[in-house]
Amino acid sequence: MFSPQQDNMEVTALCIKLLMIVMLLCENDQKVDAASLHIDPNREQLIEYESLTFYCEGVSYCEVVHELKGKISSCNKTNRRTSSGSSCTVTNIYTDDSGEYWFQTEGGEKSYSVNITVTSGSVILEIPALPVMEGEAVTLTCRNKTTSSQTSADFYKDGVFISNSSTGNMIIHNVSTSDEGLYKCSISGAGESAESRLTVRSRESHDQRLPDITSPSTPWIIATVLLVILLLVLGLYRFVKDDWNKVVFYLSALRPGSGSTGNQTVSESVDSAATSTPATYAVVIKKKKRAR
Repeated sequence: MFSPQQDNMEVTALCIKLLMIVMLLCENDQKVDAASLHIDPNREQLIEYESLTFYCEGVSYCEVVHELKGKISSCNKTNRRTSSGSSCTVTNIYTDDSGEYWFQTEGGEKSYSVNITVTSGSVILEIPALPVMEGEAVTLTCRNKTTSSQTSADFYKDGVFISNSSTGNMIIHNVSTSDEGLYKCSISGAGESAESRLTVRSRESHDQRLPDITSPSTPWIIATVLLVILLLVLGLYRFVKDDWNKVVFYLSALRPGSGSTGNQTVSESVDSAATSTPATYAVVIKKKKRAR
């Protein structure tokens, strides 16, 4: 027969195992996008004094690193929790803030880097800072920071003229890896933008990088299901064990040679069993008849 102390130890052990499973699932959930860095606005070229927000997916503290300056000190003051990680904001960005940015997880995993070009000039090319997916439509916009009206612009790829647009927009339909390269634009009378690279990610490489758990909520669903199952098993285990202990106790009173005392014990056991469960009562009655 099991003592209450043993029961408590078994329950505690099961709870610890469940807690470990949940922690592992949550850790796996955090690693799904642990090396993903996004920015807002998603532009490789920025105008001086603009604000820029970095989004670190999968970590509670967004500690962004500049290739030359090291860790961004403003993240200490502007770090915010998000639904999928954390973020930090640089309120005023300057030309010397141009360069490569990334963040590193506590496990040492480095995120994909993002290149930023901050210009004090009049013309910028709005081009995605993050890689675009093969097959998507990508719009490049040539903008004059001194005016909000649409302006005719010329577009260049790798130094070669490729298009003129009266609206200042160039759309690349069904983009492919062959569209990768350095782009710039110019506006007559305003100047020329800096060069920025358009990066295209093939669908094959993207599919290979997809994690087994693609939804942030999936580990919590699994943990909840495991919790329900464990509680059901635990409840059934306690019920069956308590019922079995009663049966063992009643049967021990039916051992041969117990005499009148044994018969009295049996009677008391039967009376007690009758107030317990029908199945237990039937077993005790059957054993009593055999003893007679």
